[in-house]
Amino acid sequence: MTTDPLSRRQFLASAGATCVLLNRANVGSGFQSQPNEVIEQARALGMSVLKPSARELEHGLALHAESVVFDVYGFSPNAAVDGDRLADAMQSGASDIELQDLEEDMRMTRYVTDVVERAEYLQAWEASGVTCVFQNAGEEGSAPLRLLKRLSRFTFATDHLREIVCKAVTPDDIVTAKQQGRRCLYFTGNGIPIVGDAATVQDELRYVRIFYELGIRMMHVTYNRRNVLGDGCAETANGGLSDLGRAAIAEMNRVGVIVDVAHSGWRTSLESAKVSSKPMVASHTTCAALQHHIRAKPDEVIQVIVDGGGLVGICAIPHFLGRTGDIAALLDHIDYVVKRFGINHVGIGTDIGYRSRNDALEMKKVPSRPKRRPRYEALWPDDAFLPPAEDAKRYPNLKSLAWTNWPLFTVGLVQRGYSDEEIQKIIGLNMIRVAKANLESK
Repeated sequence: MTTDPLSRRQFLASAGATCVLLNRANVGSGFQSQPNEVIEQARALGMSVLKPSARELEHGLALHAESVVFDVYGFSPNAAVDGDRLADAMQSGASDIELQDLEEDMRMTRYVTDVVERAEYLQAWEASGVTCVFQNAGEEGSAPLRLLKRLSRFTFATDHLREIVCKAVTPDDIVTAKQQGRRCLYFTGNGIPIVGDAATVQDELRYVRIFYELGIRMMHVTYNRRNVLGDGCAETANGGLSDLGRAAIAEMNRVGVIVDVAHSGWRTSLESAKVSSKPMVASHTTCAALQHHIRAKPDEVIQVIVDGGGLVGICAIPHFLGRTGDIAALLDHIDYVVKRFGINHVGIGTDIGYRSRNDALEMKKVPSRPKRRPRYEALWPDDAFLPPAEDAKRYPNLKSLAWTNWPLFTVGLVQRGYSDEEIQKIIGLNMIRVAKANLESK
């Protein structure tokens, strides 16, 4: 291979041409791609980290365009809020819950009704070259009504944009979407729905099947904190699965819902992997051997997940990755899993998304709100997340991990010497395999 890196201008020209291949979803939609400085700056930064040769770049972009690309856990592009509407709600005395729901609803659905936001939304999909996102369609927690909110929003979006971004119900739908030049969402929840007042274990877990019927195909056992099923990753006790947690995993296996321990404590993760009869995942995590963090998984946990046929998805959050906290660090974690546990057991679950460039301007219309206490489910220990300024200072190349830089993840894997077949497993087919295994013999 040649080793001469491309200049920024050469890269942008090449990537722009390749976007034609990445945007088949928009054929006939009337969408015209416009210059986007946010996407271009992220690409230029990613290029400066990777420094690919012309041959590596060309091959990686072409492979990415022709492959099924499955983000193991993430977020489809977000719209900007309507600042005037949000400000009016605040001035009318809306509660914190109302305001949170309104803001979230606009970010998750406004591209359906607003032509400017739809153009931004489609442009981000185009730049990413992603076929399917395992979309976070559940709020953190276990209350069924809470879990319904995001699911309803993404159902609304895919119902109205189904010719462009559709809802996938089976792994075959994802492959078909790729063949048809469409994008799709495969739904995951941020919790297992628990009734809380049932008379029997079966009553307590009856909503697992209901949410499966609504389209949910993966569920977190816990979020950061302890629930009735087990301990989350932010609990110091590290208490493991409860008896109800074991029953919940058995019910998920029976119904066909993938078990996800991305936010679970290490003992809860280990015990979940041991009791699951179907391949399960830590969908957006990192390797504790490279960066000790509560959201990482140690080798012992990864090994049991792998022994059951599952996989770990490496996320794109700098402080979880450690080291340089950039695209190279993400590739380091992938390399570690492949070398220690095998090519069939790793994916990329970015846990990030793209937000409309219009959002900052819209948010300036919204009056500031008093500081609020964090929700219990989202409590993090000190230093688990860094303030934005410290994050940028410690990891100056963090924006190389932008969601729209997905094609560069593939280019980076080409640089690391992976074969095309191996790369296609990492960027999509490993998760397809796990998804199919969970739907077999229901």
